[in-house]
Amino acid sequence: MSAAVGIEPLADPREVQIADAEKPDIYQRTWGLQARVDGTVTFEEYVHWAKIERAEEHEANRVYKEMQGPMSVAKVIKGRFSKGIHHEEKKRREAAQAEAIRIARENGTGTDSEGKEKSDAVAVPTPEGAVSEEEWRVASRALRTASWGTMFYLITTDILGWSTTPFVFASVGYGPGIALYVVFGICAAFSGWILWRVFLGLDSSRYPLLSYGDTFFRVYGKKSRHFINVTQSLQQFMTVSVLILACGQTIAQLANESICFIACMIIFMVIGMTLGMIRSLQRLGWLANASVWMNIVCFMIIMVACANYGIDYQAVFASTLIKVIEPIRTFAGPPPDAFQQQAFGFAGQFNGINSLVYSYGGALLFVAFLAEMRHPWDFWKGMLAAQSFICIVYIFFGAFVYGHYGQYAISNIGNAIQPLRLQQVNNVLGLITAFVACLLYFNIGMKTVYIEVCQEVFHWPEITSKKGKLLWYALGPIYWIVAFIVAAAVPNLNGISGLVGALLILNFTYTFPAILYIGYRCQIDAALPGEGFDPHTGVTTRHDSGLKRWVRGYMVNWHINTMNVIYFLGGLVCSGMGTWAAIEGLIAVFGPGGTVATSFGCAAPV
Repeated sequence: MSAAVGIEPLADPREVQIADAEKPDIYQRTWGLQARVDGTVTFEEYVHWAKIERAEEHEANRVYKEMQGPMSVAKVIKGRFSKGIHHEEKKRREAAQAEAIRIARENGTGTDSEGKEKSDAVAVPTPEGAVSEEEWRVASRALRTASWGTMFYLITTDILGWSTTPFVFASVGYGPGIALYVVFGICAAFSGWILWRVFLGLDSSRYPLLSYGDTFFRVYGKKSRHFINVTQSLQQFMTVSVLILACGQTIAQLANESICFIACMIIFMVIGMTLGMIRSLQRLGWLANASVWMNIVCFMIIMVACANYGIDYQAVFASTLIKVIEPIRTFAGPPPDAFQQQAFGFAGQFNGINSLVYSYGGALLFVAFLAEMRHPWDFWKGMLAAQSFICIVYIFFGAFVYGHYGQYAISNIGNAIQPLRLQQVNNVLGLITAFVACLLYFNIGMKTVYIEVCQEVFHWPEITSKKGKLLWYALGPIYWIVAFIVAAAVPNLNGISGLVGALLILNFTYTFPAILYIGYRCQIDAALPGEGFDPHTGVTTRHDSGLKRWVRGYMVNWHINTMNVIYFLGGLVCSGMGTWAAIEGLIAVFGPGGTVATSFGCAAPV
C-alpha cells in the first residue's frame, strides 16, 4: 500500500567515453547517470539503446544460467549475501586472466619482464582516460543483481496489507468484496505490466531508468518528472511517518504503557536509523522474504483466534459506530445501516471500498525494483506471482474473518482478537513486518531525495562514490528525525495521510501508469518509414512533429489507447471520491468538538 522511487544508481562513470579503438563507428557522447535526464537525448535514442540492452541482457542471462547450474539451498543462501553476479563475474575473469599469465610464463622461455611484455603486446591499446566497452558495461550494471524471486518478496512486502480486508467485507458484503478485490487486483497487475513494458522500452546502461519520474521525463518531459518526484517523495515520507506513529503505538501497547509513548517512537526511530545504512535492495531481499512469512503467521494467528475465541468488544466500541453486542450477522450484499461501522448509506460502503483500493497501492516502487534487476524481462514473473498471492490472501483472509466476526470485523482487527497473549504475539510480528516495510520506503524515498535533489540540484557526489556513501550515512538519520517530528507533532496524522493516499497512492497505482502508456504508445506508433536514431551520427530523424504526430500515433492502436483513457479517468474518479471522504473526515476531526492533540507526551494518542 505504498508507493516510490529512486534507487541506488548504477556504478556508472560520470562522463564516460567508450574507447574509439573499440567502437569507432558509434557517435561518442556523455552516457550514464548524468545523461539519464539529458534533455537533448531524444525518445528514439532511448528506444534504440534499450533494444540493444535487452538483447545483451538476454545473452548474459543465458550464460549466467549455464554457469550457475542446478539451484540448491546452499546457492540460494549464498546468493542472499553475494555482492552480485557482476562482482562474481569480475572475480572469475581476473582469476582466469591470472591463470593464463601463469601458464604463459611457465611455457615461455623469456624472463618475467619478457613475459610481461608479451602480455602487454596482446592488449588492445586505448586512448588515455578511455574505458573499454566491456569495463564500462560491467561498471554500469554493477548493482543490477536482483532476481525475479527477490521481486516477489519485495513487491509482496511493498503491497500486502491484509489487516483491513475483514473491514472491507463488513462494509460491502461477500459478493461485492470478492468481486472488487479481483477487479482491482487485475487493474493493479495491469499497471505493473505497463511500467514493465515502458521500462523495457526505454531503459539501458547508457541511459538508466532509476525512478518512476524518469519514465515520465522520457515520455512527457522535465516538468512531469519534477511533479512525479516531488509527489512520490512526499508520499513515501508520509508513509514512513505514519509507520513510526503506528509502531510506536504497538510498542506502547506491548509495554502496557509502562514506557512513555514518545520514547516508544524514539526507539523505533533509532532502530530505523541503524538499519537504514543498508543501501542496496539486494541486501533487503532477505528481510522482505522474512517479512512475507511473518505476515502469513500473523493472519494465521488471527484466523485461529477468531475461529476459537471470542471478540474484544471494547476495541470495537472504541473505534466504530457499533455500541451494542448483538448476534453476529454476515451479508452477501451491502449490509444495512445498522451494521455499518464508520458511516451510513453509500458513505459507509465507500469507506470499505476506499480501503480496498489502497490495499493494492505500491506501483510507485516498481521502476526502482526493475532498475536493480539482473534480467528485467523476468519481472513479470515476480509481479504476477506477488499480485496473485496478494489477491488470494485478501479474499481468503477477509472472507474467513468476516464469516466469524461479522459486523464486528474492524479495520484494526489485530486489536479485536482474544486471548491477550495471541494479540501480543500478533502485535510483535506485526511490528517487525511494519518495520521492514518502513525500511523499504525509507530506502527508496531517501534515494529519491539524494539523487533528484542533492545530486542533481546541489551537485553532490554520486551515491556510489566514497563521499556519496558518507553523505548517505549522514543524511539518513536526518530523514528519520524529520519523519519522527512530523509523526509526533501533526495532529491526526492518520487522517492527513489518508488524504495523501487518496491524492497520491491511488494515482500512482492506477491513474499515472495509464497516461504514461498512452504517451509511450503514441510516440512508438507515430514513427514513419525512414525515421529513427542513427548511432553513427547521433542524429534523430523525424518527418513531422506536433499534434499531427501524436494523433497519428494514437490512432495506430486506438483501441488500446482508448482503454487506457477510460482507465485513467476511472482512476481520477476514485481519487476524487477518496479525497472527498478524507476531507470530510478531517473536517469532523478538526472542526467543533475535534482535537488538535499531538503525540509529544507520555500518553498514547487516542
